[in-house]
Amino acid sequence: MNGDSAKDGRDGTTRSVVRLAQELIRHASRGGIDDYGPVLGVLEEWLTAHGVPHRRLHDGAGAPVGLLAEVAGDRPGPWWTLDACVDTAPFGDTARWSFSPTCGTVRDGWLQGRGAADSKLAAAMYCHIAADLAARPRDFPGGLAVLLDVDEHTGGFGGARAYLADPDAVRPAGVIIGYPGMDEVVVGGRGLWRATLAVHGPSGHSGSRRTVTSALTRAVRLVHLLETAALPGPDHASGFPLGPKLTVTAFHGGEGFSVTPDRVTVNVDVRTTPSFDAHHAEALVRGAVAELDAALPAPVPTDVVEVASWPAFRLREDEQPAAALLSAARAAGLDVRAKTAGPSNIGNLLASHGIPATAGFGVPCEGLHGIDERASLAELPDVHAIHRRAVTDLLTGH
Repeated sequence: MNGDSAKDGRDGTTRSVVRLAQELIRHASRGGIDDYGPVLGVLEEWLTAHGVPHRRLHDGAGAPVGLLAEVAGDRPGPWWTLDACVDTAPFGDTARWSFSPTCGTVRDGWLQGRGAADSKLAAAMYCHIAADLAARPRDFPGGLAVLLDVDEHTGGFGGARAYLADPDAVRPAGVIIGYPGMDEVVVGGRGLWRATLAVHGPSGHSGSRRTVTSALTRAVRLVHLLETAALPGPDHASGFPLGPKLTVTAFHGGEGFSVTPDRVTVNVDVRTTPSFDAHHAEALVRGAVAELDAALPAPVPTDVVEVASWPAFRLREDEQPAAALLSAARAAGLDVRAKTAGPSNIGNLLASHGIPATAGFGVPCEGLHGIDERASLAELPDVHAIHRRAVTDLLTGH
């Protein structure tokens, strides 16, 4: 293939990726709000037309939570996975958008609409990589899975959980997660430990002569104890550049004006590191609870109910699949750095199963989860080529 033909091929592939992404954007798939059947149908029709084996994934209740495409090479070898969500954040106030959240329009080199950045463009790109491999199974051992999750923005990660629990799916050697941003490859993230605390106290009339320490008063004291608790700094000893963080994220209790409530709930989110893990987070929170109950006794002790827990993770730059993605990006002339993210991501869930993952490298974007979400298309050919090279290197062991 000469230079002009190669360029025409790349341009044609880029246009095809954009067309598929546009169609996905035009089918609203807000997490926990919309029916996912239509957006999954778009993907199924495209994958069928391009000879890519695929099947839906379901949760325990039988609801669809994702789509799994699987392309096998002609001989044994490790499998690798590309993962992108095709559910999205809510639209927010649509009156503030300068275009429809489901327009899927390309304007001035930008793909517009909810999901353009996170992550329907990545999903379309990964489908094309799978189709390219499906046409030449003799070129690689092992296989490639593409996980298209429709239960990501809910926080449930149902697609990933169903994939990991599926006895027919090959366990991947590693996962590359599609997410926007060209300056960094996310190779780690803080973990989390989350709990709901139920703070109790005597109820009564607000006008009563009797003075009581209400559940509200006790809960306010507990929030103070939590937010002033001492936390360690960055975890340099384990090669982890961030320190833990505790945040009170919700406070619920009381109604009206005449009654003091007997129960208030407080939500606590603790971001963890390798040396300050879930065990340390729980001990810190329970220590604050014990201090509260000793200083301001109540008829019922404060309850601590764990809601979620994920470990922190970080890959070295020479670990796969981080090494392949960083190498491919740098070979393309990009000045990228490995980043450990403050927020958790699906890589934490995978880490809890012993599966290494990267969690972000893609095109530049604006309005992520906000108003006027859009993704830049000028960089798409390079981003696509970098992912293709990384996948090829992983499959062939280069």
